[in-house]
Amino acid sequence: MANPETSGKKLSDLGLRLVSALVLGPLVLLITYLGGVAFVLLMCLAATLFLWEWFSITGAKHRSVPALIGFASLVGLSVLVYLGLAAAGLGLLMIAAFVVFAADGFSKDGRWAGEGVLYSGLSLFSLLVLREGTVGLLFAFFLLFVVWATDIFAYFTGRALGGPKLWQRVSPKKTWSGAIGGLVFACIFGVGVVYWAGERDLVLWCLLAALLSVVSQAGDLLESAIKRRFDVKDSSRLIPGHGGIMDRIDGLVAAAIFAVIAGWISGGALADPISGFGFG
Repeated sequence: MANPETSGKKLSDLGLRLVSALVLGPLVLLITYLGGVAFVLLMCLAATLFLWEWFSITGAKHRSVPALIGFASLVGLSVLVYLGLAAAGLGLLMIAAFVVFAADGFSKDGRWAGEGVLYSGLSLFSLLVLREGTVGLLFAFFLLFVVWATDIFAYFTGRALGGPKLWQRVSPKKTWSGAIGGLVFACIFGVGVVYWAGERDLVLWCLLAALLSVVSQAGDLLESAIKRRFDVKDSSRLIPGHGGIMDRIDGLVAAAIFAVIAGWISGGALADPISGFGFG
């Protein structure tokens, strides 16, 4: 028999999740639509909080010189990308990550801190260049809806159907049914977005949605593995019912980084931002 107290807590948590999503979701969509300075500021804030949570999880000092270098590099990266100097921003990030690693004598703790700077910075870089790249606003909305659909429907499908675990040692609650459900609905919502925008090459967009859904779930598992490594449940308590920034955007940043790297390697439309662009 279900424990009424436990059931009540789950319903309360679900209510907080829904309220937070209803408040934050439209705000993110609006700022993404506006682009420009507003979008850069939002992404820089998210990346800074992401790095702060990474330091908290891994035990790095927030007020140390290496930490300040890491935070400053995110601001510098944002400014350089905004000015159309994306390559310079990427170079600054690489140097900052190495300095943070070296500052602690190339120790294991220094490596975790340097990796945090690199991961948060690449996340920031990717989201900025995707928004202002060749496919711009359409791809930004497509990516958001694909990742959100993956996250939401993986949660509800997994709870409804249960079944074999996806990777129990890393994330005991995730199931194969949830992963497949998230992928299916990611394709539906992703194709819906581009169809509404007037795109008609829907098979290609569907395949891209499926691929990004898989990558976003891999990003979610990566964060789960890191939190399990350091015995942490949530990255923070910044978002009621959701945990921290890392808990919410782990899949998004993984998919964004993948999209930029894949586009650059293939020489496709997403490669343009790497060589520089403006926020005109």
